[in-house]
Amino acid sequence: MTVLHTPSVTLRPWRATDADALIQHANDRRISKNLRDRFPHPYGRADAEGWIAFATSQAPLRYLALTLNDEPIGSVGLDAFDDVHRHTAELGYWIGAAHWGRGYATDAAIAMTAYGFAELGLERIQAGVYDWNPGSERVLVKAGFQLEGRLRRHAFKDGVFGDVLMYATVRAPRV
Repeated sequence: MTVLHTPSVTLRPWRATDADALIQHANDRRISKNLRDRFPHPYGRADAEGWIAFATSQAPLRYLALTLNDEPIGSVGLDAFDDVHRHTAELGYWIGAAHWGRGYATDAAIAMTAYGFAELGLERIQAGVYDWNPGSERVLVKAGFQLEGRLRRHAFKDGVFGDVLMYATVRAPRV
């Protein structure tokens, strides 16, 4: 079982019993506005149960519950690309708003990045951030990601076009 420990939080596989905590934290417009449209709002029981079933069906595991005292407060994952980009994944994460600003997302990003390089054989991990989300930019910078560019008017969310800032890190060269 994949469990990643950080200085502040633990990343572990989702459990069916996590549905209530997932709904509690995910059913917040402040969360969904910073994620893709596939992350619904409102976020209900069917959404939580569907997500947990999907996340736990992946092998190897790529989506983990971000927990504090074994209680889920968010999620972190790596969406793998394919074809010539098969050694690249996109890092995604969110934290319940009650837990923002405490370094949990940064610790999760660092741990999941290390896991992606060491256990999943990735060479590159990237993350796109909407230009209206400076908190997520800070997470990535503190986690060692570098800004590679701005994709102008790349996202259309809630009736508004926005830029996406592309951050990435690559595996250290092997000696």
